[in-house]
Amino acid sequence: MAKILPVCSSSKGNAVFIGDSKSGILVDAGCSFKALKDGLELGGIPFDAVKAIMITHEHSDHVQALLQITKHTELPIYASNGTINALLRDKLVLSTANLHECSELSTAPIDMEIHSFHTPHDSAESVGYTFCWGEHKVACCTDLGYVTDEVKANLLGSDTVYIEANYEPVLLKNNFKYPLYLRERIASDKGHLSNIDSAEFCTELVRNGARHLILGHLSQENNTPSNAEKAVSNRLLSSGMNVGVDYTLNVAPVKTTGQYIVI
Repeated sequence: MAKILPVCSSSKGNAVFIGDSKSGILVDAGCSFKALKDGLELGGIPFDAVKAIMITHEHSDHVQALLQITKHTELPIYASNGTINALLRDKLVLSTANLHECSELSTAPIDMEIHSFHTPHDSAESVGYTFCWGEHKVACCTDLGYVTDEVKANLLGSDTVYIEANYEPVLLKNNFKYPLYLRERIASDKGHLSNIDSAEFCTELVRNGARHLILGHLSQENNTPSNAEKAVSNRLLSSGMNVGVDYTLNVAPVKTTGQYIVI
């Protein structure tokens, strides 16, 4: 039995734990070190259970805790070559000793087969990850402007998918607190995935074996959990797939209350 525990999830902070109370990995570390440890504890996961950290890219909402993690632990940290260079350039890690490129994922100290794949985002070299063990394949994929062929090839066939549903197009368009260039960036091919695009891709995922969908990285300014959930469930329903019957659907909270998905 494994847990999928979104510790934090929004445009301000992202981290997801995959594993059990003895061993697992963390995808991103985008909240404070204390919030990370406290969030894991709420889900029954001691921080010692984290055996490695997989970083998707260098933006602050994905790496906030890295300085403290590299100061207080010797956890191996995996990222793409471009992301590693950005982390070093921006002094986002204290030590380089435990940094590893994605080409070395097979060395991660955990009994999972881990793969990375590129995602289209305005960062140095962003990636998503898949994790396979036993009969399970779990995918984590956020921060992508659109679903590329590479993303699709890696995610289809997963039984559990943590996928971005960042914004509701109407809310983003009418959010004049955001300057035009920022709204255009978010909606671009190197920005984020909208509820509509996420819903369309989720239909393919369920058709190809996904049984658990977790919507993540929702914007607190340009989306709501109900908007994201409704967009996905309605799109799947129109294709003859019913939530609670053909698949489960959860929305990752901004900050965990300890709830997790069991697979």
